[in-house]
Amino acid sequence: MREYRTVASPAEAEIVIKKSRFIAQVSPVADEAEAAEFIAAIRKKHVNAAHNCHAYIVDNITQRSSDDGEPSGTAGRPMLEVLRKENLEHTAVVVTRYFGGILLGGGGLIRAYSQATKAGLDAAGMGRQLLFQRLTAVIDYTAYGKLENQLRERKLTVLDTAFTDVVRVELGIAVGEIEQLAAWLTDFCNGQLELIRGEEYYNFVRGI
Repeated sequence: MREYRTVASPAEAEIVIKKSRFIAQVSPVADEAEAAEFIAAIRKKHVNAAHNCHAYIVDNITQRSSDDGEPSGTAGRPMLEVLRKENLEHTAVVVTRYFGGILLGGGGLIRAYSQATKAGLDAAGMGRQLLFQRLTAVIDYTAYGKLENQLRERKLTVLDTAFTDVVRVELGIAVGEIEQLAAWLTDFCNGQLELIRGEEYYNFVRGI
């Protein structure tokens, strides 16, 4: 697992240029198969559109685009370049065009598909999937009250708290901060605790 930049959620945006409607539909995707499913669903939804052009980036290797009948290089490639400029991965976009009867020319098409793609990305919201890890602190009740206050003051993410014969506090910590936090917890509790490292997971943070 590694961190990467992507979109927050599926979204849609529309622009109109010389009576042609350009509808950008954006979605995060896990892999190429999911990107293909997303594209197929949009094509089915807009089966009567003049064009359903697409572009997607899964990672540095898996990157695809299609002009879907528009002049070569005027749709899919510009859309792909917008994704690259934003440093996005695991992201797919389909721009559906309903032709308005006025030809835009090659340069006009490139601008239209690029603008529509950017509008779709802005609507979806962009950010990074940061790598976090679950860290469970097992402590006794006498230490819990004091620790609870410190967790709140430090604004640490508490995923779960279980009360049995001991208290188990499960935290979500950025992978790069695990060692420092584990050392702090051990010192704060005078070594009277057990730390259990759990699975890694992604935590999406907008705007970075």
